[in-house]
Amino acid sequence: MSAEKLYIEKELSWLSFNERVLQEAADKSVPLIERIRFLGIFSNNLDEFYKVRFADVKRRILINQERGGNDNSKHLLTKMQTKALRLNESFDELYAELIREMARRRIFLVNETQLSEAQQKWVKKYFTSEVLPHITPLLLHDDIDVLQFLKDEYAYIAVDIKNQEQSQYALIEIPTDHLPRFVMVPEQKGKRRKTIILLDNIIRYCLDELFRGFFDFEELHGYAMKMTRDAEYDLSHEVEHSLLEQMSEGLSQRLTAMPVRFVYQRDMPPEMLALLCEKLQISNYDSLIPGARYHNFKDFIGFPNVGRDYLENKPLPPMKCADFEGYANKFDAIRAQDILLYYPYHTFDHISELVRQASFDPKVLSIKINIYRVAKDSRLMNSLIDAVHNGKQVTVVVELQARFDEEANIEWSRVLTEAGVHVIFGAPGLKIHSKLLLISRKEGDEVVSYAHIGTGNFHEKTARIYTDFSLLTADPDLTDEVRNVFGYIENPYRPVRFNHLLVSPRNSRKQLYRLIDNEITNAKLGKKASITLKVNNLVDRGLINKLYGASTFGVDIKMIIRGMCSLVPGVEGVSDNIQIISIVDRFLEHPRVLITHNDGDPQVYISSADWMTRNIDYRIEVTAPVRDERLKQRIIDIINIHFTDTVKARWIDKEMSNTYVPRGNRKKVRSQIAIYDYLKNVERQTKKRKEQPKYEESIPADSRRSRD
Repeated sequence: MSAEKLYIEKELSWLSFNERVLQEAADKSVPLIERIRFLGIFSNNLDEFYKVRFADVKRRILINQERGGNDNSKHLLTKMQTKALRLNESFDELYAELIREMARRRIFLVNETQLSEAQQKWVKKYFTSEVLPHITPLLLHDDIDVLQFLKDEYAYIAVDIKNQEQSQYALIEIPTDHLPRFVMVPEQKGKRRKTIILLDNIIRYCLDELFRGFFDFEELHGYAMKMTRDAEYDLSHEVEHSLLEQMSEGLSQRLTAMPVRFVYQRDMPPEMLALLCEKLQISNYDSLIPGARYHNFKDFIGFPNVGRDYLENKPLPPMKCADFEGYANKFDAIRAQDILLYYPYHTFDHISELVRQASFDPKVLSIKINIYRVAKDSRLMNSLIDAVHNGKQVTVVVELQARFDEEANIEWSRVLTEAGVHVIFGAPGLKIHSKLLLISRKEGDEVVSYAHIGTGNFHEKTARIYTDFSLLTADPDLTDEVRNVFGYIENPYRPVRFNHLLVSPRNSRKQLYRLIDNEITNAKLGKKASITLKVNNLVDRGLINKLYGASTFGVDIKMIIRGMCSLVPGVEGVSDNIQIISIVDRFLEHPRVLITHNDGDPQVYISSADWMTRNIDYRIEVTAPVRDERLKQRIIDIINIHFTDTVKARWIDKEMSNTYVPRGNRKKVRSQIAIYDYLKNVERQTKKRKEQPKYEESIPADSRRSRD
């Protein structure tokens, strides 16, 4: 069988994932406002796809041309463009459908031609007082370097200033960093309807207010446009440059990086389009996409619900973990037993509170944490600063190369350094993606360590929408190795050994191969053998080949993969025993979990690492065993619930068809809701057990004996 049929290109698989997001927008069982927000998520994803995936393929083509070589990248780029255009067409049809659906519920998203006379006056007043101060047209004269001024991820209106058959062009940035994209327009009293207008259309309506008195014109016409730049950048490796300075330079380079996509309003005059393409240096390998009159749909992620509550998802309030109850502080609870949190079902406040308590607890000596992405106004980060003020030794490893979060992380690193925190940036070229926290505490004559090992970031906001595991433990086998990881981060060239943790790039690949080989050995011996995997992406060919080999020997393999999947299931003689589903729903599935049967004694691991070459070989990642039997079973139960999903699960197959798992005669199971109910029951039962001893103590001994 050819290699092409055994591996799906990761870029096409990624587009297939985004198609699943678009399916949510098309799903009539999803509340209307949520469907509109899924359009925003799809658009945001597609922006990132062009900035990263598309740009990477384009770069490979240009490099190969320079070297006089050839590969299949041009063919792949064509397939990517074709699929992306098809998805854009579906997007436009869905958008029109959802606008009609909103109108049926008396919510109207209007353009500038649909305003009543009273609304026209209100819009002009709003423009003058709120919008005009944030707008300065950029005139497209011969000497202007448009690439230098145009911002990535911003929508623009290209204005044709016509006077006596002559045209002059200008660009207007939609100032969504200062003003809301969606503006509520007042309605006449007694009218039971809501009217929303986009900021774009307010500007279109008031173009004459902007240009009158400065230009002679007979007509003004505005056309939407948007440019996406290559997100990569080159870092200076001069010795005298600190990594912080290099990253700052890199961000500046990204601001002027070459475009990879140009989206324009399809009725834009050909002369204007030609000039913009020339100014933006659009090449044959860039995506030139005709579209409707609105771009930057990522703003629709925050589309407001101005209608009834049923138009968006019912809230699922995050739970408190009962394992913390009955203890004087978080440390006593963790020392008593390992604790597992699962966001967003559990509240992230437990972690914020743990660090807050550590910041002033007189027994705490030091705090070490590594940061990849954090919230803008992070309580946790502020607690770390408080800890320094209280005399604790605080070390924060900040990953400056966290894509699209570099600027925020640079700023946090400056704030932390000024506060006296010991800030480490790690080694250039080796991203730190692990999610670790280590707190050392003097208890009597010994120092006891408490560790957090997670699958997601220390980010209060994403913890409300991403599903992720956090393991809290005082197990010395694990906490000692977490300390060694921090040592490895500070000196990645010093020899270090890990017996319990799988740490990339030290031993992850070797240990993952060993775990798969163990199942293969059991299968050969006629024993039951199985592997269950949940990751965001599976594209590493070494691991894929190991799974193919395991399937060939009869190992039963079940996987849940949210995003890219290069493995092809169901190939006769190769992957007959591999079954893959993907779940896209209201929460973003983010945890990485590995479960092996291990001859009836399951091994359960949680990880920060996807099964991608970069995560296994070129990043610092941590995979940890879950050793508490109670917590192991909880993770197994949660994963098994996903495999019962008959509402949001799709098959991953070689055709990338994204067909829903058929329900048949099974009951309707929406796994994310079922997991919420499962964990609610777990917390209820835990509370009951905690209350039981108190109840027993209150019963006279004679009564207890007679009852027994």
